[in-house]
Amino acid sequence: MGPKLKKSGSKKKKITKAERLKQLQEEEEKRQKEEEEARVKHEKEEMERLEIQRTEKEKWRKLEAKALERSNEELEELYLLERCFPEAEKLKREKRLLSQWKHYIQCDGSPDPSISQEINTFISLWKEETNETFEAVIAKSKLVLNLIERLKLILLETPPYDLQDKNIAQYQGSILELQELLHLKFNIATEILLRQASTLADLDSGNMEKVIQDENVTLYVWANLKKNPRYRSVRFSETQIGFEIPRILATSDIALRLLHTQYDHVTPLRPVPAASQENTSTVTPFVKGEVKSVEAAISKNLQEECKQQENESHSVHEEETKVMEEQDDTERQTEEPEATKCDLEMKLLSETVSAAQMLLLENACEKPYSFEDPEVDLYQFTTLGGVYHLDILELPPQCKPVKGWMIVEILKEGLQKYVYPPETTEDFEMENAFPPIEVMLKVHENVIFFEDPMVARWDAEGKHWKTDGISNVSYQPEDRLITFSLETFGPVTLIQDAHVNMPYQSWELRPLDVNKVLLTVTTVFTEIQIQIKENLCKLASIKLNNKRHSSALEEKWMSPVSFIIALKEAGLNIFPTGHSHFYVVTNYKLPLVEMKAYRQMALLSSAFAFSWSRWNTECDPKNVVFKVREHLTKEEPSQNPNWNFLMFSGDRAQSLKINESSEAFSKALKEETEFHSTLYHMVKDFASEEAMEKVRLSSCQFIDSVCHLLLSTRLLSYS
Repeated sequence: MGPKLKKSGSKKKKITKAERLKQLQEEEEKRQKEEEEARVKHEKEEMERLEIQRTEKEKWRKLEAKALERSNEELEELYLLERCFPEAEKLKREKRLLSQWKHYIQCDGSPDPSISQEINTFISLWKEETNETFEAVIAKSKLVLNLIERLKLILLETPPYDLQDKNIAQYQGSILELQELLHLKFNIATEILLRQASTLADLDSGNMEKVIQDENVTLYVWANLKKNPRYRSVRFSETQIGFEIPRILATSDIALRLLHTQYDHVTPLRPVPAASQENTSTVTPFVKGEVKSVEAAISKNLQEECKQQENESHSVHEEETKVMEEQDDTERQTEEPEATKCDLEMKLLSETVSAAQMLLLENACEKPYSFEDPEVDLYQFTTLGGVYHLDILELPPQCKPVKGWMIVEILKEGLQKYVYPPETTEDFEMENAFPPIEVMLKVHENVIFFEDPMVARWDAEGKHWKTDGISNVSYQPEDRLITFSLETFGPVTLIQDAHVNMPYQSWELRPLDVNKVLLTVTTVFTEIQIQIKENLCKLASIKLNNKRHSSALEEKWMSPVSFIIALKEAGLNIFPTGHSHFYVVTNYKLPLVEMKAYRQMALLSSAFAFSWSRWNTECDPKNVVFKVREHLTKEEPSQNPNWNFLMFSGDRAQSLKINESSEAFSKALKEETEFHSTLYHMVKDFASEEAMEKVRLSSCQFIDSVCHLLLSTRLLSYS
């Protein structure tokens, strides 16, 4: 055998026990060293973090101390600026009183609706007038509708503290009497017209058809003189408006009437909101007494001024002497300096105005009534486009020519409704003798429906709108025609969800000039732009599906209250009520915080733009967040304007570090900014002198109007 070959490679050297222990010891030392280094690093980082936190807390504490130190001074300055609100209220009162006095000296024969004797005399005299044609009643209705509108405005524009319960009852009573009398007059005029049906008959059909149209009222009436069983389709004036009637009506002595009123005198009047005890705790009976005495003094002075203008040639000296004597007597009685008395008056009036503004932000605690189908909940829905009074009438005896005279039998009971279907149907063999009647109506062109309108009928017994007894509803938006089947005739209206445009998607308040701003509210369906100038508002533009939509309201300047009513009646409701939070997901904010924010935004609105921020939904109810920036030019804002993000709690304003694209909400302060007690002083930190000068030039009526629109839209809670 040959020699053995040696294995290639060497065997791994075996580690001894001592070496193994040494290795483990080294590893342990290394681990301990790393742990120590990590611990030291962590301690260092924690110390640095605590130091930063301590520094931040100290900085925050110093800023709070600084803000507290100047708080009284800032609030005093704000109080002086906010005197614009009682000043505006004084001007409104003077305007109301001057309006009364001007009406008194005009002597144009029309009554002052606020004076019960005058309105009662007007109603009594009109009741006595007989044989008025439909055209005559329509002409008179313009005055009647104006009187009703004026009474409604008095109830809405007068602060709750100036309205006594007896006055509310008087005004609402007058409204109801005028509404009922107007409708009665239309019924009497319809009867007079129908008596002449045979003389007005159409040569082709042999039946009478008449259309009388006005800006507020349209009458469509058809008298069935021929009683042709095949004549089932009634269409007015070559339109698609009309009825499809069953055989039983086509062969009966009946008339069909469609009276479309642009107004709604059927829905019961809403109760006038009263001042709550909580909000009026500071407004004592003494305040009310002071306010009344101030109003009386204004009234007296206004009357004296008007008398002087009328008859300046004599009694001027007499009036001046009398006024001076009265002033001397007042000063002797009160023994107060005039300045102190004026300050007291403004303070009391300021409290009154604040309490009235709070009323606009109050949320009801519970629904006032449990609505069950098919009753329409008028807190959730709103009637639009007026009321369609649908009636089947018994044809009255016709005029007959006799020896050059027209003889007519006048029924003592007047115009009678034909009962359809009859209460007893035993005499009729056919089961389906009384099918529902198909109705075709035209939706008024000035009303916007964002969804297909719903149809409701008036339940005279229950005094509410109902949706039962109506079927086969179809709507053609292009032609604005709505068709449906109705089991029994009566007043019918179209309804829409009152909150279809709530909550809003975004909003912006932008100055156009001193005492002129543009408020833009964007909703799911529309973008509404409102201009506010001095004490007036107008609809600037509407967009539907990003396309410009023309409206009859554009370019019409109105007072804020009248403007809000007009927008609601056009279907553009962006004005939540105290019950809206039951039907809309809201971003609840404390009413006091909201009110203070709107008041101060209005103060600054001549020179600063305000806008929606998504962070307003992230902060708690005690705070509101919005964007603000200085805006002095009339030009459109750039695509990416430089906004400041402000948070306001009613007592503290601060500039936030976050922006709209930040990942999360943070209350961290923007660098080099401080706390302030008011929004006014907060924006003053980054504002130019030109901007602050514009703010100082703003008129009290303009600021009050902007504030009223902000309070009415509640942008901070409903966006």
